[in-house]
Amino acid sequence: MITGIHHMAISTPDAERLLGFYRDLLGMKVVLDHTWPVGTEAADAITALEGSSARQMLLRCGNAHVELFEYRAPEARPGDPDRPVCDHGITHLCLDVEDLDAEYERLKEAGVRFHCEPQDLPQFGVRTTYARDPDGNVVELQELTPVADRPSAVEHHATV
Repeated sequence: MITGIHHMAISTPDAERLLGFYRDLLGMKVVLDHTWPVGTEAADAITALEGSSARQMLLRCGNAHVELFEYRAPEARPGDPDRPVCDHGITHLCLDVEDLDAEYERLKEAGVRFHCEPQDLPQFGVRTTYARDPDGNVVELQELTPVADRPSAVEHHATV
């Protein structure tokens, strides 16, 4: 039986840069910071890689976690920092926020790239915008808005 979502993971060429974003700028708390050496059989089996080594960090965000991996071996292919959200794969991480406009301004002043200013989607009971972390991964910021007789924000993700 599946009971919930624990975390989502991001592979990065620069863990310190992403820690600066997720820990320092977004306020997530590091609960694990571990490096496994080359020759760790369980890690190789789980990742389906040979001779893997990586720094692995787990950050708590409310009731879920974001996991960051900086692989030291094998050498990774670079990602596209402007990968369109329509490309196959995980498209974005969504974070609930209070006072979306204030968070948008705070993060924009810190140099975070946004696709657009916050947008109202009253039919889904949400205000939302997409931003990019330093590696180009899309992070959605959403503020739930009270609405009667409309789909909930949870259903928003099934339709948008």
